[in-house]
Amino acid sequence: MTCILTILFILIALFIIKIILISIFFYEEIRAAQSKDPAARSFLEVLLLYQGLHALISHRIAHFFYKVRFFLLARLVSQVSRHITGIEIHPGAQIGKRFFIDHGIGVVIGETAIIGDDVLLYQGVTLGGTGLEKGKRHPTIGNNVVIGAGAKVLGNITIGDNSYIGANAVVIKDVPPNSTVVGVLGRITKQDGKKIDISLDHIHILDPIMQSIEELEKRIEDLENKK
Repeated sequence: MTCILTILFILIALFIIKIILISIFFYEEIRAAQSKDPAARSFLEVLLLYQGLHALISHRIAHFFYKVRFFLLARLVSQVSRHITGIEIHPGAQIGKRFFIDHGIGVVIGETAIIGDDVLLYQGVTLGGTGLEKGKRHPTIGNNVVIGAGAKVLGNITIGDNSYIGANAVVIKDVPPNSTVVGVLGRITKQDGKKIDISLDHIHILDPIMQSIEELEKRIEDLENKK
């Protein structure tokens, strides 16, 4: 009985130490989750229950092994994490600070993907390649980028800082900074200079086709008025 209690005490102590270490080393990521997810009620809730955070923790470990060329061990860590969280991040991917995956199921991030700081991904996002070429074949995501649910960003392209990729968009070309992209294939639309990621107001996204039609209608009206 004493032996069992001792083992139980050790396990509890190790768990507490783990929680403390995660709280210290991933403090910014936990706070980012709280600020970007209105459903996050407390620091402890994010720490214990958010699979996006745990996928990131596992990735940091896997990426360390990848950098020291323990490739098999790195993939083992990432695959275990994939089965637990439903999020697949290749150990080779480079991820910046305050990264947050909301919900997370179905997210796939490829080996040569580079992700900047303060990036937010939703469920079903793919940062993938487009062929069997070697070298850099996955996207580079700038700082403060939001990628909506189900979006596919494919190939060695760059998504500029402060950009928003709409839900289910398919992006295969570079996106300049401060842009919003919607549709299949993705089209850049103006947003009146507003940064959509501040309020995460995803339903009020202007349609670039409607914008073009409205501009044509205005030009026709102006021409008719000049007659």
